[in-house]
Amino acid sequence: MRSESAASRLGLTQIQLAQRAGLRQPDISRLESGGGTPTIGMLDRLAHALELRFVARFEKLSAA
Repeated sequence: MRSESAASRLGLTQIQLAQRAGLRQPDISRLESGGGTPTIGMLDRLAHALELRFVARFEKLSAA
């Protein structure tokens, strides 16, 4: 997920996205620039703030 693209689609600034997700603006900036390691909880909050559903799953590796 590219939060920057999804936020732009919704017309959200970093500050607005942070407020909606219960995060701080510097956290959003760091994630958008490829820094930091978000937690599952953070990804879930961001997804909801962006009107998306966060899905994580494990899949069996295909035989090579």
